[in-house]
Amino acid sequence: MSTLFWRSAYAFPSILQPSNKRPSRNYSRSLSRQLFSTNDAATADTASSSEDMKYLGLMASRLGLDPALNRFHAPIVNHPNYSFEDWPPNHTFPMDKFDRIANALLTTSSKNFPGYSNLPRPLVRKEQHFFQPLDFQDIPREWFLDIINEDFVNRFLNSELTVEEARYIGFREQTHRPELIERTVLEVAGTVLTCQLASHYGIAANVAGGTHHASPTGGAGYTILNDLAVATHVITTMKPSVKRVLVIDCDVHQGDGTAKFSTLWNSDPNHPNHEKLFTLSMHCASNYPQLKAHSTYDIGLDNGCQDEEYLQQLETSVNQALGDVQPDLVLYDAGVDVYEHDKLGRIKITEDGIRKRDRWVLDRCVGAKIPVAAVVGGGYDKDVDALARRHAIVHEECAYVWRKYQMWKRKGDGN
Repeated sequence: MSTLFWRSAYAFPSILQPSNKRPSRNYSRSLSRQLFSTNDAATADTASSSEDMKYLGLMASRLGLDPALNRFHAPIVNHPNYSFEDWPPNHTFPMDKFDRIANALLTTSSKNFPGYSNLPRPLVRKEQHFFQPLDFQDIPREWFLDIINEDFVNRFLNSELTVEEARYIGFREQTHRPELIERTVLEVAGTVLTCQLASHYGIAANVAGGTHHASPTGGAGYTILNDLAVATHVITTMKPSVKRVLVIDCDVHQGDGTAKFSTLWNSDPNHPNHEKLFTLSMHCASNYPQLKAHSTYDIGLDNGCQDEEYLQQLETSVNQALGDVQPDLVLYDAGVDVYEHDKLGRIKITEDGIRKRDRWVLDRCVGAKIPVAAVVGGGYDKDVDALARRHAIVHEECAYVWRKYQMWKRKGDGN
């Protein structure tokens, strides 16, 4: 797979640099009715013309249900190629979980939602209501080359990583598969789109993302390209009002790769991303990686940590970080490998504890008028359907906060 198939970022002036000309109010209302009808007979597939993208400024191949007309859930980003078939059945990393998360959102009853307990519908009514990131061939490679070692990026895209690099990443011979290369890039594009949606509407969630072990020099720990760092770079470059991003990483493993980006950028006053990325990692101290990086805030938890202590540590640490950093956007890694029965977890958080965690983080940010973009992070379980439902908690809690604050009424600043 040659990088020549990738378009340059500079081939997209209408998207990367949205026009300052605004349509008339009547035209905007007409466009909204055409593109985002809530009628079940309508789909969002008609929303993909270049003029629509120029107006909305979203890095999307397909627009989902108009958030301004959606009173049930926050914007959700998904791509059918986040998962792919013929993955080794006994591999530790559950590659099919992303499809299963989307399926859970499309099929699971809304019984968890206060005020909606008698409504016989899933969280997301139809697949077309998901926002879909740019297609693989349209994703600007400069997103990656600007901040990640160019040699590593090009060799990964061309299936040329060494055996040792593939082993260190954890996917071994699967690392060279075109399907894995595509879904890795799509996942990053999905988080970029999630950040765009969150910065405009206040909250959004990806069905994938959280590749926090990947560093400026290469991949590690089932992650190859760091979506959190790339999304920070892209959103702070594209949107002048977003100057400081705080990553709140609640995966059970330290977000060492993201921390390395932050340290690299913030240690050099002349770096173009200086003081744009700050990281809070709340993780199991004894868990992977053995050699920890230095996050802006590190909260190392003891083995066996349970709900009460976990939630207390979370509240104290997040409140301090939000007060210190004063972020314009929060990227929330809602890893569920903190679950008490997770294969790789080592701490003992219940599903109820995970739900309380997600609700508190999301509510804390939105209540302070800080946009928050959520990604799913890690989770490991032989029962992949149960794992997917656990991951879907963050999307359910985004929906709860969306309704609590009636966020469909909110408008971003457009900058």
